[in-house]
Amino acid sequence: MNRTEFIAVTAIILLVAFLLGWFAYWLVHRFTRVSQSEMGELDRMAQALHEAEEARDQAIIYFQQREAEMTNHVSQTEAELRAAMDGLRDARQEAEELRAYIEKVNQGSALPGGVRCEHAGCPRPRLRLWTGTASGG
Repeated sequence: MNRTEFIAVTAIILLVAFLLGWFAYWLVHRFTRVSQSEMGELDRMAQALHEAEEARDQAIIYFQQREAEMTNHVSQTEAELRAAMDGLRDARQEAEELRAYIEKVNQGSALPGGVRCEHAGCPRPRLRLWTGTASGG
């Protein structure tokens, strides 16, 4: 086989390979061709997917806003609770101080300024709560 015959055989083999590839391509696309009704269904599915993604994005945004509101509300509630607990602690401390003062005064023989118990027959002096008036009582 000389050089010219080799080139001709190689060209024919390449042409046959090209034609077989083209034929295979044509067959594949012939059997997998999408009809117009299938294209319409694909368009509807794509539109539904797009709408579902938009709804999901809106839901995510809503839940993020709601979470931020709830976090803010929890923070405010915790601050109010801390303030209430501080106030309660202060009130308890003040009440304990007043109890100690009352016991101290009740254990003495007379109230400050020579004030005596208002109850008749009381064995010991009692503390009379100050009403804020200047009357002798």
